[in-house]
Amino acid sequence: MSLATTAPLSGAPIRHPAPVRSIDWTALSDGETRRLREFGLDEGVEVEILHRSMFGRGPLACRIGRMTIAIRAHVAHAIHVETTGA
Repeated sequence: MSLATTAPLSGAPIRHPAPVRSIDWTALSDGETRRLREFGLDEGVEVEILHRSMFGRGPLACRIGRMTIAIRAHVAHAIHVETTGA
């Protein structure tokens, strides 16, 4: 039996698509909020981390739908996705 929990996107495993459960819009600037919404990022959308920068402080390459975008680490920390644990 596996249990679903939420975790920041910044800590999600690579190459495992995960649905967005919540976004802390108050932690983001107006420009960051607008950019994410333009990409269609909202609750329920599936996000997949493709690559992390070295040492985990830089941007993450993520897939949203058919797009690949870079998301800064602090932005990825404000996005909470569903993870599955055993």
